[in-house]
Amino acid sequence: MKIVIASDSFKGSCSTVEVATAIEKGIRRIKKDAEIVKIPVADGGEGTVDALVLGTGGKYETVEVIGPLGNKISASYGILEGNVAVIEMASASGLPLLKKDELDPLKSTTYGTGQMIKAAIDKGCKKIFIGIGGSATNDGGVGMAQALGVSFKDQDGKEIGFGGAELARLTDIDTTQLDPRIKETEIIVMSDVTNPLCGEKGASYIYGPQKGATPEIVKQLDANLKHYASVIEKKLGIDVLDVPGAGAAGGLGAGLVAFCNVELYPGVEKILEVTGIDRHLLDADLVITGEGRIDSQSIYGKVPVGVAKRAARHKVPVIAIVGSIGEGAAEVYAHGVTAVLDIIPKPMSLEEAMDNASSLIEQAAENVMRVLSIEKTVSRLDFLNRKELDIHENGSA
Repeated sequence: MKIVIASDSFKGSCSTVEVATAIEKGIRRIKKDAEIVKIPVADGGEGTVDALVLGTGGKYETVEVIGPLGNKISASYGILEGNVAVIEMASASGLPLLKKDELDPLKSTTYGTGQMIKAAIDKGCKKIFIGIGGSATNDGGVGMAQALGVSFKDQDGKEIGFGGAELARLTDIDTTQLDPRIKETEIIVMSDVTNPLCGEKGASYIYGPQKGATPEIVKQLDANLKHYASVIEKKLGIDVLDVPGAGAAGGLGAGLVAFCNVELYPGVEKILEVTGIDRHLLDADLVITGEGRIDSQSIYGKVPVGVAKRAARHKVPVIAIVGSIGEGAAEVYAHGVTAVLDIIPKPMSLEEAMDNASSLIEQAAENVMRVLSIEKTVSRLDFLNRKELDIHENGSA
């Protein structure tokens, strides 16, 4: 029996690699001789670098960059075969880098993300994958562009500072000092969202609150991004306002489109393509995927559905092991997921579940294999019963 394990991380508790290891342990309890292929997967957010580095045999590089609030931090990115880089913006400009009381989208910057792009180019990388989930920023990618040489000036000709609040001062954009190597570099942006830059479904309204924005600040940030988009169109002739995905990572999607000539892709699709999951699905009997929570939003670029769509092409059943099942989760069944199993066997707090996630995932995987064993046993008994009935009716073996 060949089983492909391709799960997202359970954020805050288990990485994609740890999830896959736990699932394998559970499988081996029942099916010791199973052929198991583990493929790390992510959706463009946390775990993207690990998924591609570990999934393709790449290596890690570390660089010192400016963090979301202007402090110096160390950030890691990956280099894959062929000198292809993979970057997570969250490792330089993300929510995990800040404590709850430090969140401030008015001041946070994507400058460090631009420094990581530059570092990869300095390494000679001509192709860069960038996962832009999990940002702590709402600056439209201005910081990123500043790190690459773009100048953003106010009405007095002075460079604006870091953060979403500074966009209100913007009157001019000068790209003459943009690193010329950007034009020679293929940059592929991976994201699990398609939000526009502004409006009720834009970067500020949808994601601002989780970055520390009050309702009043949300309105301010949205107005600033709209102003920013108007200056981009006026000075560069590029309309980023309604580009699907422009609102990803606090508008970083828009900044990358405007200054780096990128293409935006669903994160999970690109990662599955790069890791070559299809060749493993050709002769697979089962796929086990998963994520921390599955709900109605899971059909929009999340890992389990992305994996299930690929598996469906090869008619391989997919079981999703998840931390919790939310409202609308049944929608995933129309997208290739065969069954969903949560890891919680009894009432427990979220903290307890997260602390014991690895063992709970392992137990859930064991339960999956036990159910499959029952199915085979029932099928075998049905076959024997039908054979015995045939003997009685026909009088011969």
